[in-house]
Amino acid sequence: MKATTSDIEKAAEVLRTGGLVALPTETVYGLGANAEDPAAVARIFQVKGRPPSHPLIVHIGGAQQLDDWVQDVPATARLLAEHFWPGPLTLVLRRGRRVPLEATGGLETVAVRVPDHPVALALLSAFGGGVTAPSANRFGSVSPTTAAHVRAELGEAVDFVLDGGACEVGVESTIVDATGEIPSILRPGGVTREDLEAVLGCPVAVPSTSRVRVPGQHPSHYAPRARVVLVEPEKVVAEAELAQELGHQVGVLLPPSAADTPVKAHAVVAVPASTAAYARGLYGFLRDFDKRGCDLIVASLPAEEGLGLAIANRLRRAAGPRPD
Repeated sequence: MKATTSDIEKAAEVLRTGGLVALPTETVYGLGANAEDPAAVARIFQVKGRPPSHPLIVHIGGAQQLDDWVQDVPATARLLAEHFWPGPLTLVLRRGRRVPLEATGGLETVAVRVPDHPVALALLSAFGGGVTAPSANRFGSVSPTTAAHVRAELGEAVDFVLDGGACEVGVESTIVDATGEIPSILRPGGVTREDLEAVLGCPVAVPSTSRVRVPGQHPSHYAPRARVVLVEPEKVVAEAELAQELGHQVGVLLPPSAADTPVKAHAVVAVPASTAAYARGLYGFLRDFDKRGCDLIVASLPAEEGLGLAIANRLRRAAGPRPD
């Protein structure tokens, strides 16, 4: 059942008393706490199993609140906020005094965004403050895009779950380092590089490393229980069938170029031709492979343009080295 006004008021009260609320956004479901309550923020790290040095994103109710949470905002950051908020864009700026170091991983920068979801915005309005909200899942695992995903993974560790339906974007926000006059993308996401460049009128870099720590940079992230193997699109079918013959329970993300190709595998998902639809469904596909008992997922990377850049980023992280 979708969140009601009374649900939102209850969730706001949970936040005021130091509790944790799972809330829907247009990207993924977040695990929210009062951004100004260090003890509540610490509970997020505990529930997720997240390293305390890994910064969180502070969600606020509107661009007009930006100066309440950060300082020294460059003109380019205000321009991006004007064009993309509410929306799946996170700006990294200098931390204001309201933000405790517990929320920033000890950094003097903070990641801030305004979510584009009516339930999230209603909660922020009812609560009247900022909410730190990383994805509502165990650290490093697949992000949740429905309330059911949150309940299945975190259970009673969350004090209240707001159901806002399935997330429309399906991958996390784009994180932009806006501390200087020349922004750069620290994590590709729901706002594309092309969108940013059209507004800024200049190229936007996507560096492979950054001096600023932000969410999603861990070598293995967004990962299902099954191991993910990335191959060229034309090799997906052969690689999957070989692995299946060798005794693996194989899940296949079949690229559009092979959409009509029969595959001998345990589970097959034909990837949507639309990158927006692929992004919206990606985490659900990975979760479904786990539910169906797959131990290996074979996939290829989409063209790294538009939302394809974000999808490729998530698949690379999902295929990253696992801890021993």
